[in-house]
Amino acid sequence: MRGATESVPQDGSGRDSAPAVTIGRLPYRMQLAGGWIDQPFMSSRNPEPPGSMVVVSLEPTVRFMDRCGMATGTRAVAGALWGDTLPARGHDQLIRELYAAENEGRAQPSGSQDMAGLVIPGISRLDYDADFDGGWFPRHVESTTDPAAVEWLERVIHFVPVAPRPLGYDPLVDKRIDPVWVQHLSRSGRNCYDAIVGRDLAALGQSFRDCSEAWDALLPGVFEHPTIALDLRGLLATYQSKYPGAMYSGCGGGYLIVASDEAVPGSFGIRVRVR
Repeated sequence: MRGATESVPQDGSGRDSAPAVTIGRLPYRMQLAGGWIDQPFMSSRNPEPPGSMVVVSLEPTVRFMDRCGMATGTRAVAGALWGDTLPARGHDQLIRELYAAENEGRAQPSGSQDMAGLVIPGISRLDYDADFDGGWFPRHVESTTDPAAVEWLERVIHFVPVAPRPLGYDPLVDKRIDPVWVQHLSRSGRNCYDAIVGRDLAALGQSFRDCSEAWDALLPGVFEHPTIALDLRGLLATYQSKYPGAMYSGCGGGYLIVASDEAVPGSFGIRVRVR
């Protein structure tokens, strides 16, 4: 039975069903609106802290492509660290263990939203403040496993494969960190979570549009880079013109995540992990 809206659960999260061995049991992480606010270079310029972003823990029903914004690198580190299931320990402890393991020796650490999205069941709003813990971990997390919200999100989210980000790609080659756009990014994450809880498709789609617009203004390399041959902006605009909203699963391509209550040709669905 799916749970109800709640603050971050205090116990660990496990799984009781095993998909095909080629996929594995560990969850994946879907990032929705607000991504990049988990990085201190972004959150430190937010005039309205904390800044919000949304992550969703997914059942491993398909094998997501690597280098597509689905936290597959973090998932591989988790597998090396813990095996094929998450340990039954507190979520904050697991997030910090996984963060330390993945970022050991890195000059540019990955954001903790990858770890939080893998570890915390359900749909989560992560609130980041540069004045809290260096900006590396969320000041507050709001999560829901409410059956109505979860089943609705599973119905309206459609994944369209595009292409993995190329080797040699760097989304940070051009940083234009304007506080006005950081605030816009932050609000897209909060609005996204509220839309999911309220099951408001128009608002969900708008949060995708707002996030994509903020990414383009702040980090244009998300969409355009010498290594990228595809017209990512053009493809995104096409789907945004046909459906309530669309955004990329990560920077440099990956998947298009389309918000629609109608079928999207060539897409597949997701299942939210609630335990």
